[in-house]
Amino acid sequence: MHEVIICEKPSSAEKIAKALSPSAKKKVYNKKVKYWELKRDSKDITVVSGVGHLYSLVPEKQKYKVSFDLHWVPAHEASKSSAFTKNYLNAIKKFGKNADSYIHACDYDVEGTLIGYNALKYACGEDSLNKSSRMKFSTLTKKDIIDAYENRINIDMHQVDNGIARHILDYYFGMNISIALSDCVKKTKHRFLKLSVGRVQTPTLSILVNREKEIRDFIPEPYWNLKAILDFEDIEIKHVDGNIFDRERAEEIFNKCNGKDATVDKITFSNSTTKPPVPFNLSGLQAEAYSVFGFSPKRTQIAAQNLYSAGYTSYPRTSSQKLPESLGFRDIFKQLSANHEFKKHIDQLPSKLVPHNGKKDDAAHPPIHPTGILPANLSKDEQKIYNLIVYRFIAVFFESAKFQSMRTVLDIEGEKFKFSRRRVTHKGWMEHYPFKKIDNEKFPDVEEGDVMSVKELISEEKETKPPARYNQASLIKELEKKNLGTKATRADIIDKLYDRKYINGTQIEVNELGENLIDTLNTYCNDLTSEELTRDLENKLEGINQEQTTKESVVGEGEKDVREILTDIDKNMKGIGSKLYEAYQASNVVGTCPACGGNLIKRYSPKTKSSFVGCSNYPDCTTIYSIPKGTHFLKKTCEKCGLPIISFGKPRQRACLDTNCGKDKTKPHDPKVVGECPECGKNLLKRSGRYGDFVGCSGFPKCRFTCSLEELESKLK
Repeated sequence: MHEVIICEKPSSAEKIAKALSPSAKKKVYNKKVKYWELKRDSKDITVVSGVGHLYSLVPEKQKYKVSFDLHWVPAHEASKSSAFTKNYLNAIKKFGKNADSYIHACDYDVEGTLIGYNALKYACGEDSLNKSSRMKFSTLTKKDIIDAYENRINIDMHQVDNGIARHILDYYFGMNISIALSDCVKKTKHRFLKLSVGRVQTPTLSILVNREKEIRDFIPEPYWNLKAILDFEDIEIKHVDGNIFDRERAEEIFNKCNGKDATVDKITFSNSTTKPPVPFNLSGLQAEAYSVFGFSPKRTQIAAQNLYSAGYTSYPRTSSQKLPESLGFRDIFKQLSANHEFKKHIDQLPSKLVPHNGKKDDAAHPPIHPTGILPANLSKDEQKIYNLIVYRFIAVFFESAKFQSMRTVLDIEGEKFKFSRRRVTHKGWMEHYPFKKIDNEKFPDVEEGDVMSVKELISEEKETKPPARYNQASLIKELEKKNLGTKATRADIIDKLYDRKYINGTQIEVNELGENLIDTLNTYCNDLTSEELTRDLENKLEGINQEQTTKESVVGEGEKDVREILTDIDKNMKGIGSKLYEAYQASNVVGTCPACGGNLIKRYSPKTKSSFVGCSNYPDCTTIYSIPKGTHFLKKTCEKCGLPIISFGKPRQRACLDTNCGKDKTKPHDPKVVGECPECGKNLLKRSGRYGDFVGCSGFPKCRFTCSLEELESKLK
């Protein structure tokens, strides 16, 4: 009897094969794809894998046209960038043909379920679904794999329908509307402009644009802080009113208190506790890794996925903050104790292991936790994330940390000032979580009634600040709070906004193209930027899992919404095309044209599939510069010619935008030198502009000398 197990990734296939049989044999198909053969329970088993999605949705008719008729095709046929999937698909077709039974062993989530379902249906034949079962596991340990194999379940068709509906809606909202917007620019301005919108991507960008406008429109308000430095231990005390927005009140306090002593009016001691942290779900891990290491959410997700695939930690794409007892806490700690550093903390665990769980749950997977298997040969990123996961797992079993606070109120001429101190009385969990700073301040030896001289009284004038920009971690928290996207997709959505050059910076700023895209959509088709529409669709997609709705119903509603948006776009084609192209030009200005003074703009040529820099006054001015792939424009300019300095290549190199700069002063424009600049002594070059030929200095823009040919001839005479 022949059984085929289909896995999501090659690393998972290896783990599953070796867990089911220590004598599993590695084979190679077509000299490229590894697969495994083994025997178990009188069955000949072949373990094969994909590499993520092996099938993609494409329109029935012409590509790059708006379409609602979609079908699944092999990913390598849909995109050249997926050519690497072809051999994996062929391997599944070969070994999956006419098998007696099939096991779906991809990751247990919506995407993993859809990946395996499509591989069974289209590669092995629709009949394979009738002979299929499903393995459900949260870690790739031998114990969990064997348990999942021996207790297989049916394929969850609700998850399948959810996944199919998501992909269809993502195409409708993403590809169809992106194509429609690009067509607006093409038909209005006769220029190709690659635009990108999406069901979750666009509301996410809208959140960032709204924050950008809040910051820009913010009007700062002045306020004053009054503080004094005591002679005793240089203690700094602050006025109890905090921010004082009345200048006269601030001046009155300062004049009254300046040069006067302070008397300790009241000392209050209080005790407090800080509860242990809750177990990591994906967004919690991403936020902590950003705070501790400065890792982007995507970087953290990749490291966590690698740790899971290697069997060191559990499945990362989880929402749960509740550790179930069934994990076997003591067994995990026993294995982790083989590491000396971990053992020092594990030996101090309480006799009764009760984790401090959070509120969020996930029916599919527990929180992220170590499996107990100690890793070897981790990358730097993986080691940092692994340590973070292990120490968090240890910390949640310890008791709360305890603190004592001292609040001291002082009197200066009837005005109250204060200072506070906090010290730890019991470290609790904080002693076992090295990524948390512990407040442990010294309490000064003061008593009520003590009189202290004031070394200096200070009045600081400040201004209120606008709301802070989002970083990647805080944006993911905001998306989670607003129920936009999923735990698995939020990091990818943010990455896409960076890739599309809509946003930049660690503290996220939206550039002109990103802001104008949202403004244009808000003006002409604001449904696409609507959080409510996206959230409503997300709830309905989740409703498929709960049998509250159907795939057909959700897709039908999504199609209706998209058709309405496309109608709005079609009605306002000229306005949309003009605004988007203007925004594109403005956001891609990299410098000033040395030939005519126009803007140098970074452009993309679909014909050559490469970027270049050209003048905004084309065709009147034909100035053009080719640029290498992956070029970044720096804020610096060339000292010789004033053009931008670019960064490119690996390792990164820097150079002037003009590749001939420093080689021949007369290139790349008209090489004819017609004289010497009377202002700076550099070459005068004959140039062509919108209004005919003229003479300009090669030192432009630092030297802006120009004259007509007639004026030059007259000067030369």
